[in-house]
Amino acid sequence: MQPVQGYAIMKKTQQKGQNRMAKQEYELFSMGGFQTVGKMSLAVEPLLAWYRQSARVLPWRSDPTPYHVWLSEIMLQQTRVEAVIPYYHRFLDALPDIPSLAEADEEQLHKLWEGLGYYSRVRNLKKAAAQVVQQYNGMLPPSYELLLELCGIGEYTAGAIASIAFGIPVPAVDGNVLRVVSRLLASEADIAKPQVKSGCRSLLAQVIPQEQPGNFNQAMMELGATVCLPNGTPKCGTCPLSFCCDGFQQGNPMLYPVKAEKKPRKIEAKTIFLIRTPNGVLLRKRPDSGLLAGLWEFPNADGQLDRQAAVRWLEQHGIHPKKLMSLKPAKHIFTHVEWQMTGYLAECSGVSLQPDEVLADTDAMKQSYSVPSAFAAYKGLLFGNTRENAAGK
Repeated sequence: MQPVQGYAIMKKTQQKGQNRMAKQEYELFSMGGFQTVGKMSLAVEPLLAWYRQSARVLPWRSDPTPYHVWLSEIMLQQTRVEAVIPYYHRFLDALPDIPSLAEADEEQLHKLWEGLGYYSRVRNLKKAAAQVVQQYNGMLPPSYELLLELCGIGEYTAGAIASIAFGIPVPAVDGNVLRVVSRLLASEADIAKPQVKSGCRSLLAQVIPQEQPGNFNQAMMELGATVCLPNGTPKCGTCPLSFCCDGFQQGNPMLYPVKAEKKPRKIEAKTIFLIRTPNGVLLRKRPDSGLLAGLWEFPNADGQLDRQAAVRWLEQHGIHPKKLMSLKPAKHIFTHVEWQMTGYLAECSGVSLQPDEVLADTDAMKQSYSVPSAFAAYKGLLFGNTRENAAGK
């Protein structure tokens, strides 16, 4: 066999394997193969008509530039629309374009993001902005494949930007979309499995309208967010797709989507110290990697320390409080970890600062230093009545 001929046969075999895999992926999702494509096609026009009439007015929809779509999609990950809107406006006021984002310093970015959580998102935004400035003259590339090469942009975000900002017919599959399609098809496939998500993407690629890909993707997301609800009873009576929804027709839409139970969160006990001096509250910068990387925190210790242990910890760190007040317990839930916290307010005449520490007054706390929401219960005490939150003297 000639080498060129052998290579051609090998490539053809690989292509057949890829095509077979793609078919298996959406069959895994729907267990219906190509018949499911026809069923999904029935949903397209009613869905678009509903979206034209019912879509929420949102700032990134009103002005869907590539940068605006990108920023909004990153902010909306794991965060409700109502919470994102003020952050979106504030971010754009400070950093109106990609070059300004690329040049922003870390402290400014963290402060603009403070309270949104998942801070790796904003760090990746800056890294990707630097890539765009260096490679594309500060403009996002109008290509799904090139968008995927940017830091922090995965298949969903690339699909959203490509379809909404550039009109490229590629699906954008998030949790809302997976839920809608699962209920439409009464699918028993576990949406937590990557191959099922890939199968959903392959299925939607068969039906996405070439002329309105952005509206189609946004309509699917909107339906999932406002009608085909994730928590609570879906609003099937107002759903434009109930006529072709197997979950609704079978009378059990809440059985879907199927998703394997998550592992229980790891519980970690923490003791938080509000160390207050006449010159401000002591803040410590977290390491540049790991949970809450690079953010400011109140000094803390592992475990729930009683009063005597708390005094020993403070003295071991060169802090000698004139007064120590116990604070009410608090907790904060991360994706895989839950912090169960106890706290103390230590009044001190002064402290010796380490290289990773600062003293910040309330104005500096509000304007310059980003303390993540994990510490919100204790940060709030600095701006309110500490005694009302005391657990005891």
